[in-house]
Amino acid sequence: MNGPVTIKNDSTMVDIKEIGIIGAGQMGSGIAHVASLAGYTVKLIDIDQGQLTKAVATIQRNMDRQVNRKKISAGDRDAAMVRITTGTDYGPLSNADLVIEAATENEETKRKIFQALCPTLRPDALIATNTSSISITRLASTTDRPHKFIGLHFMNPVPVMDLVELIRGIATDVPTFEAVKAVAVALGKTPAVSEDFPAFIVNRILLPMVNEAIYTLYEGVGSVEAIDTSMKLGARHPMGPLELADFIGLDTCLAIMQVLYEGLADSKYRPCPLLVKYVEAGWLGKKSGRGFYDYSGETPVPTR
Repeated sequence: MNGPVTIKNDSTMVDIKEIGIIGAGQMGSGIAHVASLAGYTVKLIDIDQGQLTKAVATIQRNMDRQVNRKKISAGDRDAAMVRITTGTDYGPLSNADLVIEAATENEETKRKIFQALCPTLRPDALIATNTSSISITRLASTTDRPHKFIGLHFMNPVPVMDLVELIRGIATDVPTFEAVKAVAVALGKTPAVSEDFPAFIVNRILLPMVNEAIYTLYEGVGSVEAIDTSMKLGARHPMGPLELADFIGLDTCLAIMQVLYEGLADSKYRPCPLLVKYVEAGWLGKKSGRGFYDYSGETPVPTR
């Protein structure tokens, strides 16, 4: 992978060496993983110290796996782990060149983060959001620098998936776009540029398919096992849509469908009532131990 990058555009120099990441969940820890391996200094921030401890352990474990598979050397791993430091407030981000927000997919939560974050940052620092569906323009308006704000949507799991969606808000300037695009490439990713419409490209196509699979279950057309088997063997999908929903998180699936439904005002994006019911029950998929499958045993068992 390439190292930190410097972009010169219209006499504006954007030098990115230190990356802040807000949110130490599955996405934030994955972004920290690839950024540290690419040579960036990483500041990983979360309000929960326990989550930070868990995230660092996960990064270590995943890098150990890469060493065992000879994808990276032990030296690469050790150097990358040293580049990661953690914190529970925004103070460590005062010298960050780029901050990537990877908190939960909730607009109000993200807006509060940006409002609290901006006073800590240098005036020239860039901000990116890993949102999978929310308007970049709207989130940018919460900050004091909408021209230095952009969408950078990584796929899950971050260390494995090659794609990132790059989304400009209406105010995003060219130096910000070029600098963040170069960072994505330095992380070993392939950027796909999307316009700022609800759910962008991947989730605009993927989540309605998942939602339709849930409707198929809801209407009794097929069981969980039948639906997933049909799509794996009949459409060559590596994972069935209900298994995929559990992997993504049913709360995240619902949030994206609500953004699509509200943002595009089309009934075809209406979230399936069964998806709503599962989320209300706290059955969020793999992360909660139960969704369309029960994960309490050694092998996942369909719940319907």
